[in-house]
Amino acid sequence: MSYETIKYEVDEQILTITLNRPDKLNAFTGTMQAELISAFDAADKDDNIRAIIVTGAGRGFCAGADLSSGADTFDRDARRGPVKRLPDGKVDYSDPQVRDGGGQVTLRIFKCLKPVIAAVNGPAVGIGATMLLPMDIRIASENARIGFVFSQRGIVPEAASSWFLPRLVGIAQALEWCFTGRVFPAQEALAGRLVSRVVPPDELLPTARALAKEIAAKTAPVSVALIRQMMWRMLGADDPMEAHKIDSRGIYARGRSDDVKEGVVSFLEKRPAQFKNKVSSDMPDYFPWWDEREYK
Repeated sequence: MSYETIKYEVDEQILTITLNRPDKLNAFTGTMQAELISAFDAADKDDNIRAIIVTGAGRGFCAGADLSSGADTFDRDARRGPVKRLPDGKVDYSDPQVRDGGGQVTLRIFKCLKPVIAAVNGPAVGIGATMLLPMDIRIASENARIGFVFSQRGIVPEAASSWFLPRLVGIAQALEWCFTGRVFPAQEALAGRLVSRVVPPDELLPTARALAKEIAAKTAPVSVALIRQMMWRMLGADDPMEAHKIDSRGIYARGRSDDVKEGVVSFLEKRPAQFKNKVSSDMPDYFPWWDEREYK
């Protein structure tokens, strides 16, 4: 696929999405927003893709929003024209023009049916940090620097990070990083449980690819897609009975599938499993089990 601000490369059933504005430390733009959403749309439709790695070109992961517009960078009215107003003159916040672009990216990643591994190669600031949060596994280079810098720019955290970040690292750590807005090293991210590993720069992509290959080689695609959504969506459940309901549906539906028969027989025969069910056509009939939320 041809993109302007990202690279989309598939090899050995692994899609690598590379943020590709190295001269700007891969600063986020409206074009990058649209292209990332398009890339995840394409990945979900391609049964050959079993895992996704997201990284940055050059020495940065993503330096945050492109600030080249100066003081008007975050002023939607100035940049796009006035949003809708209600009869009393107040802003109509249901206007799609009000929507945060970073949030549209993270919500799309949240809905993804393939496991997503972040390979944080360098500075990841602002949206460069918050876009990491709906990714499943975050691995950082020793060169990585991460910052939720919004308070230092006079704005607030975006990209649905007020939902994601406390769930990943706890409320106290989330608030410390967001209150101060400081940029912190990879080892602090590891201690705060934002990333699961810190590795030397030359080991970053090999480490991410080794993990992606393990997923691609040994697991059932439909099971992985279900597991991803089960885990993420249960973070918002109000009772373990909600998990029991979905577990029960999954065990019943998948228990009757060809994949499970193959999984059991291959284990007994001591050979690698050959899973045939596809995410594009063989998701169980109870999926999705949630009502999709609308922006309004």
